[in-house]
Amino acid sequence: MPGALLKAKGLFAGYGRGDIIHGIDLEAREGEIATVIGPNGAGKSTAIKTIAGLVRRRTGSIRIGDEEIGRLPASEVARRGVSYVPQEANIFRQLTVSENLQMGAWTDRGHFYERLDRVHQLFPILSERAGVRAGNLSGGQRQMVAFGMALMVRPKVLLLDEPSAGLSPAMVEQMFETIRLVNQTGIAVLMVEQNAIQALRISQRGYVMAAGQVAIADEAAVLLDSTEVSELYLGSRE
Repeated sequence: MPGALLKAKGLFAGYGRGDIIHGIDLEAREGEIATVIGPNGAGKSTAIKTIAGLVRRRTGSIRIGDEEIGRLPASEVARRGVSYVPQEANIFRQLTVSENLQMGAWTDRGHFYERLDRVHQLFPILSERAGVRAGNLSGGQRQMVAFGMALMVRPKVLLLDEPSAGLSPAMVEQMFETIRLVNQTGIAVLMVEQNAIQALRISQRGYVMAAGQVAIADEAAVLLDSTEVSELYLGSRE
């Protein structure tokens, strides 16, 4: 089994003078999808923002391969191959689809058209609507633009914060299929997601967070089969 491509260990971080996450360990191995689930307020989004360099970690280590990136600003984290797709404000609504994808490549302009072709292969609608303002797209299409922007920097790791939030049931299915396809291109995915069952079904690794800590960490299939996890966090499987 491949080693951890992304590894956060003993991570403490928060806002102001208080910590939101308390000594958490998270990792995503090469070629896998890892999903973080848990109740609102558990610290899931703070954890992923800390890894992305958007929230300053107080103590702990964040590594990409053998390199420590915990002290780097978000721009340098991106240059190390970590792309982050936030839940909200993840596109430039006044710019066209094409302009958004150009903005996505800001850290690495090399082989631009080769990468653009790969994004268009994954999301053909983005090629068809290249000249349309991103704010005029449907919610699902806007999320595709956000994914496309993240992929334009040739990431090693893709961080996703609630990628299915606000989407219709049909678009939720499509979004999870898209995540699976992106992962199959060799990109490791670390995802925070409230739609826990569907997320775990496409994942190899799962984490349950509660009160700023990782309460349970195991293979995704084990979490899906766990009575304790099901009763507390998964709800109905229908």
